[in-house]
Amino acid sequence: MDGLDFGVVARNLRYLLSEGLVFSLTLTALAAAGGAALGTVLALMRLSSQRWLSVAAAAYVNLIRAVPLLLVIFWFYFLVPYVGAWALGRNEPIKVGAFWSSVITFTMFEAAYFAEIVRAGIRSVPPGQTQAGYALGMRYRQVMALVVLPQALRNMLPVLLSQTIVLFQDTSLVYVLSITDFLGAATKIGQRDGRLVEMYVFAAIAYFLICYALSWQVRRLQSRVAIVR
Repeated sequence: MDGLDFGVVARNLRYLLSEGLVFSLTLTALAAAGGAALGTVLALMRLSSQRWLSVAAAAYVNLIRAVPLLLVIFWFYFLVPYVGAWALGRNEPIKVGAFWSSVITFTMFEAAYFAEIVRAGIRSVPPGQTQAGYALGMRYRQVMALVVLPQALRNMLPVLLSQTIVLFQDTSLVYVLSITDFLGAATKIGQRDGRLVEMYVFAAIAYFLICYALSWQVRRLQSRVAIVR
């Protein structure tokens, strides 16, 4: 331990937070918002009485959940520009960029997991609530928007937030696209100053503290929003 110098963390703390952590949190927020929106659509498709909608959504969810996230990142980054060029009839690949490629990747990947959470949340609402909405003359969209989804959100909110914490941890995989996230920033500093051990120890502690604090808040929220039956 005598050869370790954790002063390298203090000297580069501003860069770690302003460049690395801010990017990780931004990517997490964008992917969580987009994934929740797309996941809700997929969940409604899976619950639809139209078989082709249900089958299509189930196929997407099962395919994405069966593929490693790292492979999905590579797939979108290298393949989507060519698919987009083909769809638009262009001769050159579309320039997506590493940042937006990562946003799209994480959004579509997390949507598959959010879809199952939302579907379980919708099914947790007693059928009588839906029937009561129809009895009042509401249409399907009104019943879902005004009756079912608000109650389902209360049931699934802790699980959604827990999945968002997992998403925050997974953002470290963007290093394969040479993007400077929190772990990437720590790696760059460690390689530059020859202090990889110190930087990786700091990154591990930082991830633990952030995720533990958020998990603790989720547990508190779960106890508050729990519906006594």
